[in-house]
Amino acid sequence: MTENQEHKKIGCAECRTGAGLGFGFTMAFQPIVNTTTKEIFAQEALVRGLNEEAAGDILGRINDQNRYCFDQACRVKAVQLGAKLNIKSFLSINFLPNAVYRPELCIRTTLEAAETFGFPVDRIIFEITEGEKIKDHGHLREIIQYYRQQGFLTAIDDFGAGYSGLNLLAEFQTDLVKLDMGLIRYIDQNKGRQAIVKGIVQVCNELEIKVIAEGVETYEELSILQSFGIELFQGYYFAKPRFQNLAILNNL
Repeated sequence: MTENQEHKKIGCAECRTGAGLGFGFTMAFQPIVNTTTKEIFAQEALVRGLNEEAAGDILGRINDQNRYCFDQACRVKAVQLGAKLNIKSFLSINFLPNAVYRPELCIRTTLEAAETFGFPVDRIIFEITEGEKIKDHGHLREIIQYYRQQGFLTAIDDFGAGYSGLNLLAEFQTDLVKLDMGLIRYIDQNKGRQAIVKGIVQVCNELEIKVIAEGVETYEELSILQSFGIELFQGYYFAKPRFQNLAILNNL
């Protein structure tokens, strides 16, 4: 059974609640901070188990049969909790491009959730992970264009983790790019990573794309990244993901 057929079988209302998944999940939130303005730029919704199991435990249960339902339920859960926690910054939500068969239909659940729970659409960011193998770049371009038309921001997550990053930027531009933590770790001690990140920042500046450095854990990493002109950061140096009590901005 295809994901489209599965979606029709389950129905939109059941997808919103995660019916058919066979497991429950919740969200933790981790801030993305602007060290220039000393404000929280966004809170990223990160999937977790109901007993705070790691994301890998949940994502390992995703397959071709439940991918669409899981993707839709994640969006609703993130928006619902974002509204409940009264998040005033952007809310960043990861989505699975291969779960979106038609962007104008698959976005309806998000729009309905935003209206139901009172969360502004123009404060939602959709993150595309470079780690998921994109089957159809033309289809992904359509998704990004449609989402931006609806008022959402878009971001490429884990940029630099795969082999298609620069090709993705050549084909379409998102509003934000999140540097993979593999490039960030010990960057203050690695000339090669420094050169690569400086190059990415230059390209993004020319394309008017904001850069987020994720996975920052030390002052030394933060300092050298700031010297490259990066303002937006995420990582344990600032705060670990939290559940009901949102992380307070610190270490700026």
